[in-house]
Amino acid sequence: MTNRIHELFQRKKEKVLSVYFTAGFPQLQDTLPILQGLEEAGVDIVELGFPFSDPLADGPVIQESSQKAIANGMNLKFLFEQLTELRRFVNIPVIMMGYLNPVLQYGEDAFIEKCAEIGIDGVIIPDMPLDYYQSMWKEKCRVHNLANILLITPQTSENRIREIDENTTGFIYMVSSNGITGSNKNLNMQSDYFKRIGSMKLRNPILAGFGIHDQHSFENASNFSNGAIIGSAFIRHLVTSGISKTSINQFVQNIRP
Repeated sequence: MTNRIHELFQRKKEKVLSVYFTAGFPQLQDTLPILQGLEEAGVDIVELGFPFSDPLADGPVIQESSQKAIANGMNLKFLFEQLTELRRFVNIPVIMMGYLNPVLQYGEDAFIEKCAEIGIDGVIIPDMPLDYYQSMWKEKCRVHNLANILLITPQTSENRIREIDENTTGFIYMVSSNGITGSNKNLNMQSDYFKRIGSMKLRNPILAGFGIHDQHSFENASNFSNGAIIGSAFIRHLVTSGISKTSINQFVQNIRP
């Protein structure tokens, strides 16, 4: 069975737009309506964050959304219940993104099996060590057709990047800086790094993330990759403009007219 992420990159090679938001934010029951709104607005991939109390790589905007979601009552068990009929309403690839601790509490095998059952296409667990993935997750993900997306940064060595490229099964998440999410607003400074990655001719598609917030930064990142990921800017938009389909469509059209 072909994974939706793989199908996407087979037919679309450039300006792929992935949008991240935190499940259960702004309100507990907003998850599915936001997913539907993003699909209707033309987003290619959605990264659905499951909240954690100590999200080390996230900036203040996503941290605050995570704290609010937890206060609303969101956790993995409830999120999976919300997503039971996901594929009745949403056809685009959906990725679960979050930290390893909540997954361990839920149960790793149960997490992978539930993702496959409801139609999740991939996972991003930023704090999962590569050797742990190789020994504990890789075969299970293969069996359940669940893509694993790994991250690289400007400090990742070439040997490590090639190892990550061998183990990634969806796309490579190219972190634009060594900061936290939402922190890097001048992506022009990253062009040497982007060009270096491009020259390596990696086998996986590449999406750039961290600091992508408007049309200019999206276009700039897409010049050196297959597209880009937007998170903090979209969460700020949800706070200021609401979750209506009109509001979400306006946000997406401002990024990729």
